[in-house]
Amino acid sequence: MANVTVYTSNTCPHCVSAKEYLNDKGIDYTEKNVQTDPSARKELMQMGHMGVPVIVVDGEEIVGFNKAKLEELL
Repeated sequence: MANVTVYTSNTCPHCVSAKEYLNDKGIDYTEKNVQTDPSARKELMQMGHMGVPVIVVDGEEIVGFNKAKLEELL
């Protein structure tokens, strides 16, 4: 099983799509909300990203909800 982390915010429709996709596939993930969690926001910025969603699968970063890339990595 892949180690999946999803960086999200409360107002991001693509974050919702990404989480729905992972849920539909039965994939466990850790959600880090950058709006409510300052340490998650700092982590995301240290990775060089300002926008969400950023989905990290086993250390590989996917910026945005890229279903094809997700399926490739999962």
